[in-house]
Amino acid sequence: MELPDFMAYKDRFTESGFAEKISRIAKRAGAKLVYAALILYYTLESDKVSLKDKAIIVGALGYLISPLDVVPDAFPIIGLGDDLAVLIFVLKKIWGDVSEDVKAKAHAKLSKWFDEDEILEADNLFEDTPKA
Repeated sequence: MELPDFMAYKDRFTESGFAEKISRIAKRAGAKLVYAALILYYTLESDKVSLKDKAIIVGALGYLISPLDVVPDAFPIIGLGDDLAVLIFVLKKIWGDVSEDVKAKAHAKLSKWFDEDEILEADNLFEDTPKA
């Protein structure tokens, strides 16, 4: 089985297009999901990330914005759980290649959409409970 050329879809991940799509689900999704998605999106711009990892990132972001899901997004709370699980899985895989600049850029964008209390939830991406 031959894999599709994921990099052929990279032009669909423009900053403005991605920001528009992610902002539509931001409040419903929660700060953690949005922060993870933003980090992955901004990591695509890095030359420190392999093509293989970029393909995995594109797949995860594609799953997030796709209307087809294992658990449909229309179900409150649990509907975005599978999306978050996919994003966190990929983020853990590439975390060593994520620069502090990417984290800061994603955090800055996050602060435009969420309140300080909501942002605290995103600060612990790999934990189930937010900071108190």
